[in-house]
Amino acid sequence: MNNKLSPRYIIIGIILTWAIYSLWPTVAYQSLSEQEKEARREAGTLKNLENKVIRQGLDLKGGMYIVLEVDLPNLLTNLAANRDAKFDRAMRDAKQRLKANQGDFFTLFTEAVNKHDLRLPRYYHEYGASKEDILDNLRKESDDAINRVLEILQNRVDQFGVSEPTIQKQGNSRVIVELAGIKDPERARGLLQSTALLEFYIVKDPELTKDLLVRIDKIVKGTEDLESLTEVDTTTRVETEANTEVSEDKTISVSELFGETDETTADSATDTSVVVDQRLFEDRPFSALLRNLGRTIGVPEKNVYAVKKILALPEVQTRLQADNGQFLFGKKANVYSTPEGGEERIIPLYYLERNPELSGGVIEEARAQLGSSASSNSGQPIVLLSMNSEGARQWARVTGANVGREVAIVLDKKVRMAPNIREKISGGGTQIEGFANIQEAKDIAIVLRAGALPAPVKIIEERIVGPSLGADSIREGTVSVIVGLALVILFVLVYYKWSGVIADFALLWNLILVLSILASLKATLTLPGIAGLILTVGMSIDANVIIFERIREELRKGKTPRAAVDAGYSNALSTIIDANVTTLIAALVLYQFGTGPVRGFSTVLFWGIVISMFTAIFVTRTIFNTFINRKGVQRLSI
Repeated sequence: MNNKLSPRYIIIGIILTWAIYSLWPTVAYQSLSEQEKEARREAGTLKNLENKVIRQGLDLKGGMYIVLEVDLPNLLTNLAANRDAKFDRAMRDAKQRLKANQGDFFTLFTEAVNKHDLRLPRYYHEYGASKEDILDNLRKESDDAINRVLEILQNRVDQFGVSEPTIQKQGNSRVIVELAGIKDPERARGLLQSTALLEFYIVKDPELTKDLLVRIDKIVKGTEDLESLTEVDTTTRVETEANTEVSEDKTISVSELFGETDETTADSATDTSVVVDQRLFEDRPFSALLRNLGRTIGVPEKNVYAVKKILALPEVQTRLQADNGQFLFGKKANVYSTPEGGEERIIPLYYLERNPELSGGVIEEARAQLGSSASSNSGQPIVLLSMNSEGARQWARVTGANVGREVAIVLDKKVRMAPNIREKISGGGTQIEGFANIQEAKDIAIVLRAGALPAPVKIIEERIVGPSLGADSIREGTVSVIVGLALVILFVLVYYKWSGVIADFALLWNLILVLSILASLKATLTLPGIAGLILTVGMSIDANVIIFERIREELRKGKTPRAAVDAGYSNALSTIIDANVTTLIAALVLYQFGTGPVRGFSTVLFWGIVISMFTAIFVTRTIFNTFINRKGVQRLSI
């Protein structure tokens, strides 16, 4: 009979193994001291661990909650080709009613247009010939402005070092930003409200970059606290016949970065250290952290922290200022194959001129489309840029003087791309290509248009949660879960005896699985989420209560333990499913229409119910069958 239960044992074992695997990074992370976290951060391994842990929300970790509003009246005023006293009166009327919270701005603006008898084509002739078309296009323009704001804010918060910030649109003019763990509210406030900065920089020649890397190596080599900048892998080195020290892994020397031959090879770094070679690091400590990406330098994700620390050294900054240059990272990491057949995530690093050649304020339009059939990029996604007259003159000068060189498109001090200048571009129009798909091209077009924010953004609500308050919330939430769990466990033990032990086991396993799901989904745990856990404790035991009462009824009828268990589960199944499905529907509705903490609560509730049905019906049934299949079982302790 036990052979029939083997598939159940295998399923339970696999799920339990997966749960432990998913939760282990969270346990490991929570056990680290601040000194150990800093050491891992320098080694480039902390971020990988942080990506696997259960994230804590604003109310648990502390941080900032900010509501930003796009000034739509200012936007429409800037879009107007002509303005007069009549237009100003209508706009002033709409703004005053908006301040009094009397409705949606576009509804108020439409009413003001009708009240003051404005002829909209006179002011917005570029947006249509009729009032309805103009209003519809202006609304689309405002939606596009919100999308640009979202992109800007996402770029901004990347600079904070905040894990999983929450940025979402609210209504048609507001954006909610939650920055959990932020330690500098003033800086965050300033960056969120400032206008996005789009700039065009010329990329330095490879020879100049090579020379600078050699100089930085010499500067860092003489630094006393060199070992504190990065943790070096000390894999055993091998002497060759030519007395050249060769190790088992591949790293890149300065010469290799620029296409020259070099006999140096290096160790591979393990997952607990930065990717450098001991001998090369001692000789060229900065270059050892880099990789060759053709005309560009690359930095493995594990080495980014160490590279930033080196570039921040006063001596290095002085050298960069003397050379009138700067280093900027690319927007995101790309996956590259290693000589050993593995993969490595590498972020591009660009050495640029210190001063921009052009700012994004000159861009009038950026739109994504597919290349025409007559062009060399037929069917490929491209982005077309158009500039104002001043920008066109500057762009013609820049491209004419730098044919064959690369120009970096930089948004918020991150390089989005660095296309090669093929020829002088006159008229202010230019084309960017090389996108993976049309969606990526559309995203870049939004970013480019975001260079000149069409309307100011202001903070209309702000809340700061201190780390100590967050720690108190975690402590009190943990205590509430433990107390609730203990009371439920005790009640079930007293009331259902040894069968209660089975139900309590399923209950504990239910909590572990819910937390594992949260870790796997990279969900954020908030105070409402903890409330959802407590609710799950009660609801998960509810299914077992229904089953146990059914089994008791069958035993009172004189049935054997095996028959009573079979009948109890069979009769209770429909009731359990009906009750839980209705709650699942409520959880899905909360998730669909809720925001922030409400979604956190609904996520925990949803998965808690799904898993409770699995543990109450599948796991406890397997345990019962295991016991009653033993010979000599005449009664159940229930």
